Amino acid sequence: MIYMVDIDGTICEQQTAREKNSEFPDYSLSKPYKDRIAQINKLYDEGHQIQYWTARGTVSGIDWYEQTVKQLRDWGAKYHRVSVGKPHYDIWVDDKAIEIDNFFQGS
Repeated sequence: MIYMVDIDGTICEQQTAREKNSEFPDYSLSKPYKDRIAQINKLYDEGHQIQYWTARGTVSGIDWYEQTVKQLRDWGAKYHRVSVGKPHYDIWVDDKAIEIDNFFQGS
């Protein structure tokens, strides 16, 4: 199976600290959720493909790729691919990301 995994708020705390003189988050201050990384690493070890995909820099235009790869390495995260540029959104509705019947229940 291929697992697409978000980073901020998923395997590390959602970063709200701002860079000096900037309105944008400073992701270098993010702290990992080691237990969650371990769960994703277990999937990797079982032979699943792990792809981290983040929206870091989507709004600001700042290139966070190298910092993100360094963090994942430092945190011991196993993966096959890292991508930046995930769309910025508030709600993502997808039949594979959320059980669609639960999402639309009560509509």
